[in-house]
Amino acid sequence: MLNEWFPNVKWDSMWEATVETLYMTAISVIATFILGAILGLLLFLTSKGNIWENTAINKVISAFVNIFRSIPFIILIVLLIPFTKLLLGTMIGEDAALPALIIGAAPFYARMVEIGLREIDKGVIEAAKSMGAKTSTIIWKVLLPESMPALVSGITVTAIALVGYTAMAGVIGAGGLGNLAYLEGFQRSRSDVTLMATVIILIIVFIIQFIGDIITTKLDKR
Repeated sequence: MLNEWFPNVKWDSMWEATVETLYMTAISVIATFILGAILGLLLFLTSKGNIWENTAINKVISAFVNIFRSIPFIILIVLLIPFTKLLLGTMIGEDAALPALIIGAAPFYARMVEIGLREIDKGVIEAAKSMGAKTSTIIWKVLLPESMPALVSGITVTAIALVGYTAMAGVIGAGGLGNLAYLEGFQRSRSDVTLMATVIILIIVFIIQFIGDIITTKLDKR
């Protein structure tokens, strides 16, 4: 029945494109979580009234985050072509999309991390300080555990955005479902190919949201 509804779909190519999209999403989500968490922590810790209060450093990090968060992703890919070629030697394929995906998503997630950290009761942080806790202890034992529901919720939203970014990256040859939908679907006027690629992307998004909601609910102690 599927072959009747989607006569132009090559299922082996569709599966390969799905794997490429999942690969790009998974690697970029992991890197974004790490880099974004570091940037978010630095934004929080160097802000006024916090442990590493430093206006100059805070403004530099904030400017970096704001600039890269504001650039439309499709433009960011083009801007990063020289950097990508220098780093990987090519701008074609799923690996070539990773620098733009990470640089585009990490600043976005960093702001979510900062917001999550700001929601922590300052009394908890002050109590840890009064007991002589080191900064590293406060970060690992107080800040990260207390903000974990917000961090997971934030990375869920970011992961969904990254799935959309991979589709856009596919238009300029990065592979994945976006590339397949554009080359095999749009350019060849095969609407069934584009539709199936869209359906698979939606399924991926729903799965990410479902998993993210379950983890957030389990972590939230309120």
